[in-house]
Amino acid sequence: MLALSTFLLWACINISGFKSYASAGSFPMAASLLLVICALIILVKTVLKPLQPLAGGGSLVRQFFQQIAPPVVVWTGVAITLYMVTLDWIGFVPSSYLFLIVAMRILGGMRIGLNLLVSAVVLAAIYVVFDTAFSVVLPTGTVWQGMFK
Repeated sequence: MLALSTFLLWACINISGFKSYASAGSFPMAASLLLVICALIILVKTVLKPLQPLAGGGSLVRQFFQQIAPPVVVWTGVAITLYMVTLDWIGFVPSSYLFLIVAMRILGGMRIGLNLLVSAVVLAAIYVVFDTAFSVVLPTGTVWQGMFK
């Protein structure tokens, strides 16, 4: 986690450097810096914690999936990966909407109507903030590029 978050911080610094607090890379830089700090705290706590035998017995693989990678974590990782893949292909709005619906379902949202509504409201707010306030051009997707000219 520390190596990945450090790499992300370096990549975010390369977006716009330290030009201003309102630059395009300032929020990603702050988020990745927080990741680095959290990874350092987790690393120190883990190193200082005494080793204990794993409870419950069973195979190491079974214990890994019960303690480290339960199904909700694995499915969330799959959803994030699919979101990253589809973002450039179908664009920000449709891929983000689908991701929000799927993520809420994975995390336990059973009311599909509420999931659809909350996803639409959150996405609209994000779109307005980034498009209007920050003037960020959000990806439209390669599928739609010749369709709506």
